[in-house]
Amino acid sequence: MNVHAKSVGAVRYVGSRQPRKEDGRLLTGRGQFTDDVRLPGMLHIAFVRSAVARGRIVSIDTDAAREMPGVQAILTQDDLRAVPVQMLSFFFTNIESPVTLLADGRVACVGDPIAMVIAESRAQAEDAASLVEVVVDEETPVVTIADAKAGALVHPDRDDNIAAEMGDEDALEAIQPLLDGAAHVVSTRIRHQRIAQSPMEGRACVASPDGSEEMTVWMGCQSPHLAARYLAQALGMPHEGIRVVARDVGGGFGLKNIPWREEVAVVVAAKILRRPLKWIEDRFESLTASSHAREQDVSLTLGLDNEGRFQAAWCDYACNNGAWPMGEDANIAVHMFMWPAYKLPAYGFITQGWYTNTMGLGGYRGPWAMESLVRETLLDKAARRIGIDPVELRRRNLVYLSDQPHTSSMGIPVEDITPGECLDKLMANIDYAGFRREQAEARKEGRYLGIGFAAYIEPTGSAGSMAPMTGETVQLRIEPTGKVVAMLSTHSQGHGTATTMAQVIAEQLGVAYEDITVYEGDSAIGAFSPGAAGSRQGVIAGGAAWQAAQLLAEKVKVVAAHLSNASPDTVTIDRGMVHIAGAPEMSRSLREIAEIAYGEPARLPEGASSGLEAQYRYQPPPMTMTSAAHCCMVEVDAETGFVSIRRWISAEDCGTVINPGVVEGQIAGGLAQAIGQVLLEDMPYDARGNPLAATFKDYLMPSISDVPDFEYLHASTPSQTIGGMRGVGEGGAIIGPPTLVNAIADALSPFGEIEELVLPLTPARVLDVIEGRDVSGTRAHLDGAHAAPAVEAPAPAEAAPPPTAPAGIDGDWNMVLKTPMGPQEMVAHFDVSGTAVSGYLQAPEGRQDFAGGTLDGNQVKFEMKVEKPMKITLKYDLQFAGDTVSGKCKMGMFGSAKVSGERA
Repeated sequence: MNVHAKSVGAVRYVGSRQPRKEDGRLLTGRGQFTDDVRLPGMLHIAFVRSAVARGRIVSIDTDAAREMPGVQAILTQDDLRAVPVQMLSFFFTNIESPVTLLADGRVACVGDPIAMVIAESRAQAEDAASLVEVVVDEETPVVTIADAKAGALVHPDRDDNIAAEMGDEDALEAIQPLLDGAAHVVSTRIRHQRIAQSPMEGRACVASPDGSEEMTVWMGCQSPHLAARYLAQALGMPHEGIRVVARDVGGGFGLKNIPWREEVAVVVAAKILRRPLKWIEDRFESLTASSHAREQDVSLTLGLDNEGRFQAAWCDYACNNGAWPMGEDANIAVHMFMWPAYKLPAYGFITQGWYTNTMGLGGYRGPWAMESLVRETLLDKAARRIGIDPVELRRRNLVYLSDQPHTSSMGIPVEDITPGECLDKLMANIDYAGFRREQAEARKEGRYLGIGFAAYIEPTGSAGSMAPMTGETVQLRIEPTGKVVAMLSTHSQGHGTATTMAQVIAEQLGVAYEDITVYEGDSAIGAFSPGAAGSRQGVIAGGAAWQAAQLLAEKVKVVAAHLSNASPDTVTIDRGMVHIAGAPEMSRSLREIAEIAYGEPARLPEGASSGLEAQYRYQPPPMTMTSAAHCCMVEVDAETGFVSIRRWISAEDCGTVINPGVVEGQIAGGLAQAIGQVLLEDMPYDARGNPLAATFKDYLMPSISDVPDFEYLHASTPSQTIGGMRGVGEGGAIIGPPTLVNAIADALSPFGEIEELVLPLTPARVLDVIEGRDVSGTRAHLDGAHAAPAVEAPAPAEAAPPPTAPAGIDGDWNMVLKTPMGPQEMVAHFDVSGTAVSGYLQAPEGRQDFAGGTLDGNQVKFEMKVEKPMKITLKYDLQFAGDTVSGKCKMGMFGSAKVSGERA
C-alpha cells in the first residue's frame, strides 16, 4: 500500500501537538496504579532479605515473627516448592543460573529474598519480618568482574563464572594485521558504573485467585500480555487462566519487562493460600534489591588511515550479570550496533557476562548503549590525536543515504538510515565556528567551555526474529453512537500511546480526535504483544492502527455508498460526517451510518457483515532503524570540577512524527537519564558485597537544575513501514552519554586527555584531569580492585577417572547445544571410517550433513557452514565416553557453546 497516500479525513492529526488523553486523570490523581487496588480479604507481603552477599543458610527462625499481631503466614522456598516454577528470560528461554523464588539453602547477594511474611497490613508484615532470624555461614563474596575471573564460583554447580560468552578470539588474528598496518591506532577503555533503575513507581504486584485454575494479577509491567504469557509458561498454567491488568505504571525502563522473583512469588503464594495478596516495593528495596544495570568494562581499538578513514576495530567487552540476572547476557547487541552507522571494513570482538555476588542484571533503556558511548568518545579522542575536527572525522566515515543499501561489518543490512543527514542538519542549526571563537576567548579568562558531538542509530520495531518480539493487533469499532473505540495491546509508562494511536486513527478514519477512546493495559483485550519494549509501539502499533483505520474507513464508504446509491469512490469522511461528492444534501453523520449498520442490517449491502468493525495485525519488516546526531555545550569549573550544561541540541529522524510533543518528551526523558549516568548516579559495592547507596541521599538522581531546556530538530524521513514511523524511545539514553562526555573532554583538553573513562564523572574525577593527580582516589581504588579477594580453598577434587574409550560412535546421539539464544536439541548421526567421520545434525528446523570430520582416540572434530541467522562456520570438538558425549562448539561471533548428550 502507499503509506504516504492522502488520508481520508481532511483534518491533519498526525504530526500535530494534540493534548495527551492520559494527562487529565493522571494530573488530577485519578490514575490507577497497582497500589490503588483494594480487594476484600487482601493480605500484604514483606520480604525477609539477606544481609550478607554469600553463604550457606544455617537456620531460619520464624517463631517470634509468627506471634506478631496480624501475621497469617511466613513462607520459605520449602513452602513455595509446592508450586513448580521454571524462571524464564524475556525471550522465554530458561534462566541458566539455579534461580528460585526465594533462597534455596544459599544466598548469593545482599537483598536475596529468603522468606515472605504475610500479614493483614504492610506495617504488620514489616514489623514481623524484622523479627525473622536468619543465620548464614558467611563466605567471601565475588563482587567485581575482576573477582569473577579469579575468585570462587558464584554458583557452585557451574564450571566457571562466565554467565554468557560470544565473539571469536580467533578473529583477532585477522584484525591485528589491519591494525598494525593502519596509519593511526587509537584505543580507549571505559568502566561504566552500576545503575539502579529507580522508576518513580517501584515494582508492585497484587494476585487474586479466581476459582481453582484462574488468577487475576495487577502488576506494574511493560506489557500485560507478555506478563500473562510469562506467568502461564513459568507456572505451567493454562494461558487463558491468567489475566494481567496494568492500568498505569510509573516507569518501566526494562526493569518491568517480565515478572521477576518477587512478583512470581506473590502469585505462587496466592495460589497456595487462596487469598488475594499484595506486595509493593519500597524505595530501599527498589534501590538495592531490584535488578541493576550498566556495570561494564570495555576496551576498543580503532585503526584509521592517513585521511582519518576507518580500517578495522577490535573490542573486548565484559559486563557484570550479578547473581540472578533476568537472563544471562554477554550483550551481543553492543557489537551488532557498534558500526552500522559507519563505514568500517573489519571488526572483531570478544564479549562476556560474568556472575558475581551482587544484585542481578536487568534490562535498562537502551541496554546496548555502551556501543555509542565507547565508539563516539573514541572518535573524539582520535580526532584530537590525529588533528582532524571531530565533526569532519564523522562526516568522512558516516553512512549517508547515498551510500545505501549498505551492509555493516557484522552483516547487518542498512537501507534507509540517516545519521549523516542528521549530523548535517544539526550543524546547519548551530554556529560551530562562533562557539570555537567563544571557547578560545573564555580560556584566556580561565573559563573552560567544551562542545561535544555524537551520532548513532537505534534498532526499533524489531519483529519476527525473537519469540516475544512480534507484531501488533488493533481492534477498531464505531459504536452506534458514532464514537470510536480502539482496543490495543500497547502499554504506556509515559509513552502516550493512547494519544498517538488516537491521532493515527482519527486521521485515517476521518473522525475527531476527541471522539476516540483507546483501551489498553489488560491482557484480556487486544492480542499478544511485548508492549513497551525496544522502541516498537509507534512503529508497529502505529502501523496496525493506520491500516485498521483505513480498512474501517473503506467499510464505512461501502455502506454509505450503498445507502445513497453512489460509488464508494465518491465518499469521503470528515470529522465524523460522511459526504457524497457533488451531493451535499446526501451527507450523513457517522452516527447515522453506525445506527443502520448495527440496528438495521437488512439495509446493508448484500453479504456485508453487520456493525462497523475492523481488525488488523501488522507484522513489519524485521528491523526498523532511527538515527540522530546530538550536540552539547558545557562549562567546567576548574576550581571545583563542577560541570554546567549550557545548551543541548538534538537532531533526530524518527520517520513520521505522530506527535512532536510526545517525541520530544521521550528524547528529554532519555537525556535526563543520560545526564544522571554521566555525572551523578552510582551504585557501588564494598568488598563484602554490600550496596553502598541505599537511599537517594547516596544515590544521586538528576534534578531540574541539572537538566537544561533541550532544543529539537526533526528530520522526519519516512521508514519502509506502514505510516513511515521509526521509533524514538531509547535514543536519548543511548546518544546522551557520549555527547556529554565528549563536551566535558573537549573542555578539559587544555589539561590533557581522559585516558581511561570511569563513570560517573564526579567533580573529583574531573579534577583528576585538571590537577593531573588522583584527587578522587579512583586510580588507587581501581588498582586494588583487580586483586581477587581471598576465597575459601575448595575441597580437593576427586581424581577424574580415565576417559572411557568410545564403544563405537557410529549411529544416533541425542545432543543439546547450549547457545546464547537458548538450548538447541538435535540428533547427531555419525559414520566412522577409520579416522574419517561424516554424518548429519537434525533439528526441528531441518537437517544438515557434514563430511571431513576426524576421529582421534575418543575425540571427534568437524565443521559445518550455516547461513542463518548469518553466515558462520560451526566448529565442533566433542569427547565421547561410553554412552555419553560432551564438548563445545565454536560459533564464530556467537562465541562457544557447550555440547552434551547421550547415545540414542
